[in-house]
Amino acid sequence: MRLRAKLWSLAGAGVAIAIAAFLLLPQGKGRQPVSDVNSVTNDLCIVAPPTPYDPASGLAMLAPRPIPADARCPVCGMYPARFPRWAAQVIFRDGDAHYFDSPVDLFVFLQRVDRYNRRYTLDDVAASHVTDFETGQWIEAKNALFVHGSSAFGPMRDADLPAFASSKAADGFARSRGGKVLTFSQVTPELLRSLSRNVHHRH
Repeated sequence: MRLRAKLWSLAGAGVAIAIAAFLLLPQGKGRQPVSDVNSVTNDLCIVAPPTPYDPASGLAMLAPRPIPADARCPVCGMYPARFPRWAAQVIFRDGDAHYFDSPVDLFVFLQRVDRYNRRYTLDDVAASHVTDFETGQWIEAKNALFVHGSSAFGPMRDADLPAFASSKAADGFARSRGGKVLTFSQVTPELLRSLSRNVHHRH
C-alpha cells in the first residue's frame, strides 16, 4: 500500500513538472502562447486510488476505519486525515475504501461513483460514514443529520455540511451557528451544485 501511494505521488509530481516545462518552453514558430494555464491543467486529473482492507487491522471489513495520513480525497485531492471533524468515507463490498475531506465531497462522489473510480458503481458501496462534528465519532451517513447554511466553513473554506448523530446536537448547532437541519435524503443534487466547486470538475 505504501509503495502504491509513493508511486501515485511520484506520478503526480511528474505530471506537474511536465506541465510546467511545457508552459516555460520558448515560443516557437507556429506555437501560440498559453494565455490561460487552467485551460491546460483543468483537463488533466489524477484520481486517488482506493485503500484496500487490511485484515491485520482487527476491524470488520465494513467497519469505519481510521484515515491513513497519505490518503487523498478522490473528489478534490485534499488529505482527509487533516480535517478529522469533517472527514467521511465509503467502503466497497470488496473492502476497498475511499476517504473524503468533507460530507459535501462524499455526497458528490455518491452521485457518480464511476466518475471518480471506474471499477465501481453505487451498487458496490457497502457502507458510508461521516464524522460527528461534535464528538468526532463515525456515524452511518444515512442516519446522520446535516446542517446547511451555517457559519462553519469546511476544509476548502466554503460552506459545507457538518454532520451530527443526534437531532439535539444538530438543532443546538443550528441555533448557535445558523442554518437548517437536513436528513441524508434531503441533501439533493440541486443543493450540492450550490455548495461544491467539484460537481463540474472533469475526470
